Amino acid sequence: MKTLRAIALATTSLIATSASAELLDLEKEDLTFGFIKLTDMAPLAVAYELGYFEDEGLFVTLEAQANWKVLLDGVISGQLDGAHMLAGQPLAATIGYGTEAHIITPFSMDLNGNGITVSNEIWEEMKPNVPLMDDGRPQHPISAAALAPVVEDYKDQGLPFNMGMVFPVSTHNYEIRYWLAAGGLEPGYYSPQDISGQIGADVLLSVTPPPQMPATMEAGTIYGYAVGEPWNQQAVFKGIGVPVITDYDMWKNNPEKVFGLTKEFAEENPNTTLALTKALIRAAIWLDENDNANRPEAVEILSRSEYVGADYDVIANSMTGFFEFEKGDVRPAPDFNVFFRYNATYPFYSDAIWYLTQMRRWGQIPETKSDDWYFETAADVYRPDIYLNAARLLVDDGLANEADFPWDSDGFKAATPATDIIDGIPYDGRTPNAYIDSLPIGLKSGQIIVDSEIQG
Repeated sequence: MKTLRAIALATTSLIATSASAELLDLEKEDLTFGFIKLTDMAPLAVAYELGYFEDEGLFVTLEAQANWKVLLDGVISGQLDGAHMLAGQPLAATIGYGTEAHIITPFSMDLNGNGITVSNEIWEEMKPNVPLMDDGRPQHPISAAALAPVVEDYKDQGLPFNMGMVFPVSTHNYEIRYWLAAGGLEPGYYSPQDISGQIGADVLLSVTPPPQMPATMEAGTIYGYAVGEPWNQQAVFKGIGVPVITDYDMWKNNPEKVFGLTKEFAEENPNTTLALTKALIRAAIWLDENDNANRPEAVEILSRSEYVGADYDVIANSMTGFFEFEKGDVRPAPDFNVFFRYNATYPFYSDAIWYLTQMRRWGQIPETKSDDWYFETAADVYRPDIYLNAARLLVDDGLANEADFPWDSDGFKAATPATDIIDGIPYDGRTPNAYIDSLPIGLKSGQIIVDSEIQG
């Protein structure tokens, strides 16, 4: 806890000394940002289309990237000045898992926004195991326990059960693993010698880029997937699959993407970093203000080919407060996409720590780390000091409301109660090792993977 207090004091000091400038003298004005074709890149598109970047004196080019690795490599090499990133990417790069580079984030892009979809064939096999409501529709959220007998049947036939996720350090990988484990299925482990993530797995997870998910499932290569929108709703519109759970129903208001840039860029261009953060905060406010009144306009922007490029109706399904599971089974989902409410844009250390606990749980972090290591790593990557400096400037300019920002936060959210998580296990970022040890499936303190076996 001493480390927690030191981090909070350092953050407070930075806020006090650097938020006083009225006019930012930009070190770099021409910037190129990368993104993947997902609806949660919306703050970038909105900041560009509504002129928020230009208001800050920034001339921004937005470039869609082929996949998450290409995007990360572009930021590290300097071809991109920053990017819409998987929250796990800055953390993994900074601790040296995969590509090594010190990436930071001053801005969290959204909460929720993902789902898990299965093919029509798998859904038909799951349905007998799914409780029904009085009106005959499936009771949500649907546990992976309904999938377990299907997976067992495939195993009995000697057939692999394949599902897709978008990247090894993606929220989607950790969410589908969480869902499977909560239903009693083993999603597999990583080791330094075997980075497939399939050690001891009941369900074999592999990487598929988000826009390719529906076609890959339709071809039969995978039987389901975890992905962000609009690629779950696309499966419904195409009639090829059924979303069985949203991440909101898995973990209410869970953290999602971040905006990432190198530590070197932020240090060499501190005012530019503040300016771009200001523009992104304004975009997030616009996306959520007046009970999502601007969402139809946002959907029109995102449907353009240079952004997400999916049909307006497909994107609108989730972005405007509804989610369709089976054809015609449309249910209210007002918080499926959250961009500013609930302090969505604040980069909480506790969010970073959750990702790190999942990396450890599944072996991407091969050995036990101290609680202090989790706190220090989170503070190396997540930068609420930059965020709050930018927020202060917006408030001083009359562009944001004082009450909308967590000025006194120590960087940690209140613990998530058991009732808000599908497995009924609460999460507190202040006790990472105790949390890891509370999860029935996954590595515990002192355990390692040796020759495809858990030891310790």
